[in-house]
Amino acid sequence: MSKDINRLKVVLAEKKRTNKWLAEQLGKDPATVSKWCTNTIQPNVETLVEIAKCLNVEIQDLFWPIENITIE
Repeated sequence: MSKDINRLKVVLAEKKRTNKWLAEQLGKDPATVSKWCTNTIQPNVETLVEIAKCLNVEIQDLFWPIENITIE
């Protein structure tokens, strides 16, 4: 089991986009986006909607399957 919740880093790679690009699109600090990508912190729901729109994916595509998630 993994502690990773979101697959943002994977989706960015699939879309050939960078953390910096996403930070610019969202008007966020690149350090914050980096923390999302490493699952150090999680974006809020509203931000997830914005991320999905920027990347042209469904919100559920930003998450690992529930059986892969462990929350302590």
